[in-house]
Amino acid sequence: MQSVDRAISILEVIARKHSMGVTAIADELGLNKTTVFRLLATLESRGLVEQYEDRGEYRLGFTAGMLAAGAVRQPDTAAVCRPFAVELANWVGETVNVAILDGSDVMTLDQVTGGSSTIASIDWIGRRAPLHATAAGKLLLAHLSPTERDRLLPDPLPRYTDHTVIDRAVLDAQFDAIRAEQVSYCFEENEVGVVALGAPIRRLDGEIIASLNLTGPTFRVTADVLPDLRDALRETAERVSWKFGWSKRA
Repeated sequence: MQSVDRAISILEVIARKHSMGVTAIADELGLNKTTVFRLLATLESRGLVEQYEDRGEYRLGFTAGMLAAGAVRQPDTAAVCRPFAVELANWVGETVNVAILDGSDVMTLDQVTGGSSTIASIDWIGRRAPLHATAAGKLLLAHLSPTERDRLLPDPLPRYTDHTVIDRAVLDAQFDAIRAEQVSYCFEENEVGVVALGAPIRRLDGEIIASLNLTGPTFRVTADVLPDLRDALRETAERVSWKFGWSKRA
């Protein structure tokens, strides 16, 4: 099973980069070059990859194109994410949702409440929320260009609670931290008494298509448990991204 997993990762990284050599693939995926060469030979024999004779790099082969032609429909983001969201919500006992950028707002596609959660969180499915005052919004904004962020963010930034960040310089610093950590945080900035975290869901080309979010009350989501929740959220988001084709390192 490990060989299958690695072979698929090789196909995904070649698809993203268009063509790559053995060393580059090994470095990208954290694999031994001998292992990569052996797997490429198998993939080449089935027509899934082919080699440029003059460059020594590999690209996707004819068979890969034939397989792709059979995938005519776009995946349903909420449907793909749901089993992972259910698993995470049951694991941590808090509310998990999936949100996307929708114009100048963030919109919730799906929501799952953890079994042990005593907070009857509002059903946010289909509802919109401000970008700068939510974990999902911050996560999605952080990965846009500065020009695009300027277009989407109002000036001045509206305040929703006493904790809402309305200083653009502070918000920009948070975007830098989000890109570095790949997790966003929102401490009572849209709803009093609520803490939220967001992590990116990526597709094959690395573009972020949604934010996976974890929400809980301040009396449960404390500084003591925040690191564990962050790690659980980020690990789950990585597995969802893998499902959408984003390469997973060995």
